[in-house]
Amino acid sequence: MPTNKSNGISNNVPPTRLERILRSRKNSKEPNPNEATDTNRGTEPFEGEGDNLGTCHVEQNSEADAIQGAHGDMCEKQEARPTRQRLLVVANRLPVSAIRRGEATWSLEISAGGLVSALLVVFPIAKRRLMHFFYDGLAGVKKFEARWIGWAGVNVPDEAGQRALTTALAEKMCIPVFLDEDIVHQYYNGYCNNILWPLFHYLGLPQEDRLATTRSFQSQFDAYKKANQMFADVVNEHYVEGDVVWCHDYHLMFLPECLKKYNSEMKVGWFLHTPFPSSEIHRTLPSRSELLRSVLAADLVGFHTYDYARHFVSACTRILGLEGTPEGVENQGRLTRVAAFPIGIDSLRFIRALETSQVQERINELKRTFAGRKVMLGVDRLDMIKGIPQKILAFEKFLEENSDWQQKVVLLQIAVPTRTDVPEYQKLTSQVHEIVGRINGRFGTLTAVPIHHLACNNSFQDRSLDFPALCALYAVTDVALVTSLRDGMNLVSYEFVACQESKKGVLILSEFAGAAQSLGAGAILVNPWNITEVASSIAQALNMLPEEREKRHKHNFEHVRNHTAQLWAETFVSELNETVVEADIRKRKVPPKLIPENAIKRYMESNNRLLILGFNATLTEPVDTPGRRGGDQLKEMHLKLHPELKGPLTALCRDQKTTIVVLSGSDRSVLDHSSSTELWGVRHVVSSRKWDVFTSHQRGMDDNNARAFKHGVGWQCRDVEFGKIQARDLLQHLWTGPISNASVDVVQGSRSVEVRAVGVTKGAAIDRILGEIVHSKSMTSPIDYVLCAGHFLGKDEDVYTFFEPEPLSDDVNMGKGKGTEALKVSSVEKKSSLKVSASKSGSSKSSSHGKTQQRPLPNSDKRTTPNNNSSGSGSGSGRRPSPEKISWNVLDLKGENYFSCAVGRTRTKARFTFGTSDDVISFLNELAAASCSGTSF
Repeated sequence: MPTNKSNGISNNVPPTRLERILRSRKNSKEPNPNEATDTNRGTEPFEGEGDNLGTCHVEQNSEADAIQGAHGDMCEKQEARPTRQRLLVVANRLPVSAIRRGEATWSLEISAGGLVSALLVVFPIAKRRLMHFFYDGLAGVKKFEARWIGWAGVNVPDEAGQRALTTALAEKMCIPVFLDEDIVHQYYNGYCNNILWPLFHYLGLPQEDRLATTRSFQSQFDAYKKANQMFADVVNEHYVEGDVVWCHDYHLMFLPECLKKYNSEMKVGWFLHTPFPSSEIHRTLPSRSELLRSVLAADLVGFHTYDYARHFVSACTRILGLEGTPEGVENQGRLTRVAAFPIGIDSLRFIRALETSQVQERINELKRTFAGRKVMLGVDRLDMIKGIPQKILAFEKFLEENSDWQQKVVLLQIAVPTRTDVPEYQKLTSQVHEIVGRINGRFGTLTAVPIHHLACNNSFQDRSLDFPALCALYAVTDVALVTSLRDGMNLVSYEFVACQESKKGVLILSEFAGAAQSLGAGAILVNPWNITEVASSIAQALNMLPEEREKRHKHNFEHVRNHTAQLWAETFVSELNETVVEADIRKRKVPPKLIPENAIKRYMESNNRLLILGFNATLTEPVDTPGRRGGDQLKEMHLKLHPELKGPLTALCRDQKTTIVVLSGSDRSVLDHSSSTELWGVRHVVSSRKWDVFTSHQRGMDDNNARAFKHGVGWQCRDVEFGKIQARDLLQHLWTGPISNASVDVVQGSRSVEVRAVGVTKGAAIDRILGEIVHSKSMTSPIDYVLCAGHFLGKDEDVYTFFEPEPLSDDVNMGKGKGTEALKVSSVEKKSSLKVSASKSGSSKSSSHGKTQQRPLPNSDKRTTPNNNSSGSGSGSGRRPSPEKISWNVLDLKGENYFSCAVGRTRTKARFTFGTSDDVISFLNELAAASCSGTSF
């Protein structure tokens, strides 16, 4: 498929997302003639595996295994394949650890811990077999050429050693990032492990005995940013146009922003493998805003579950005040897509492993060992979030309440010690050993104990539990017990289900594990903090009828078999590519930013100028406080003109050729108080009734604001997220009650609701305003320059299209715009006014900017002189000097002299945009300076 070199986007892109997805799936199913089929993937790796495997296989490695596999089996076959899109996988650790043997000699071993797998063999073995294991989990993206970028786990201060290690890693498709010891201590051990990891698992920030860590927070955060920048430097060095960059986990939250600063067109995805906490937890982090904004620089942000994605969007709306949408988070028109991508395992590998003689022998051995007893199994890291003490205490309670099971059940608890140098983990280890010893002493006999606790060291020297042994344990288990207090996903539950096709055992799963959202229907969900509930669930599982066990297992097995790690990786990368395509399509629809020089030049060349400006979020002083939740509520309730605008607006108003109109939803008194100049503050809602339903939504809510306008009613909530909920609730009340049969429009903002008469908009108000301007300013020449700028609701954006030039109709009189009613002025009428058809306000925007819009004033029927001023004449008719025969147009506007500008909005009908109100202030200052220098007063 031909691609655009700059961004990898197809030159023949289907118009809709559905068509693009269908075509992508069709292409993915087509076999690659250059790709050989490996029919022995499931069995070949186990040859000699018992002698080579040195790491206990637990959940942390299963999850990492899925990431590593994202490369696919491309290494041994890539020479025979056509050119493919490159995938740069960026994680804190490489899948290998380096050991220095000499000045320029290195040996490589499969890494332990982090996001990398500790599953397999030491490195100097056949490249094909290593790569088979190495990239097994991400085989779903075989169509990509993959590189892994990360830290090799060793300090290499000399250049010679760095060059040698880089060469050795290049053979394994790995690229190192060299971090010195101080950076590793502050960034990894400090900020990542002591700040982010506990917070994301709801353990909170360091307290009391760890105050020293809190005091050094800023230095750790600086090291965190520096390390992320170092990762970005390496990625940028190896980046080629069209590459996909996939960043992983909380270690690299700053990386997306760093990469986008290098190249805004770079395709960047970020995936979090831990839970993302609720906004109330995340907002306690001092660097909360910086981290969120950095992650939002990515094109696609992925999480294991919908709950984590929802928490992230909620944090962005509540902390940053950004717009949350069903697709993600929108900021200044840029959409960062946020979605859930549940990870899986390579289920086929486990299923095929059960068929090998090596695993079958171990299954038979375990059956003999535990003959006559039901087997319960727990496989965890010895970590505070895994709930191991709670699990064991629940098992003790079960034995207390069910004496008949005391000699008929055994709990096998596999625990891998982690961070053994940290006091909290040492305390946890001692606590587990103490509880196990007490229970075994209480319920054990001379021949058997109820708990077998195996502390499998996470190292290559301990070979007490290899992959075949783990598969055998899963296969003989009757009940798997997963009691995580908080877990990103927990793939132990997936592995157990994959190995249970024969026995159909029962899964007891913590509701706080991410896997609960995928396997909850077939598992028994428990609250691990409720010891009584877990004990009762154990009894339920052991006594469950075979029919129910089979039904539950079938449901979960289908999910595990179909939702694999390969599918997870392929889905994420394809969604990232799709997101970039959609962003490119949206970008083409975004109006360009206003070029001040052009607008000012046209302003100076014109003779009669009209400036129409919004008030809120355009001319007002800012209400947001950087780094704080939401804005200043007092400022929002009492809006004021920005102090830097009083001078420019005063200067512009003194220009006899310039008229300024301010449109606002605020009360007239607010505008009068904000400015001493002759600005036109106009209220345009037209109902004086205030319904009780508005006040009912305000009671007890200090940050809500229900207002009765002169001609209408409105309601606003300061809280971004809760405001949306209340606005939707209010709409339901309105449509089913007070306004069900009323001739009104309901206008909904992000946190507000307004009720107006049908057809009342800012665009419709322009008709009346033009008439007032003509009379009050004694106009003798048509308006030939219009600038309209504001942060208007979508319903009010007809103010932009109102002045758009339109082609003249053949059957319309000369000087009369198509579909518009002539503007008639008669000096002898009691109330002289200008009328324009309201249909004009709804007209569509012309693609041509060179056409002229004219709104004519026909000849008066009677002679008018300056002294012909009766007492009954309307305001303006007696003051407007006019010739005996007058015929001219109110508007003689050419397309190049019309500038409509939306402030802070990119989905707009306006021709141009201002990024923020600061851009408006800067422009008006320049405009006023030009006006003063070119006009004599």
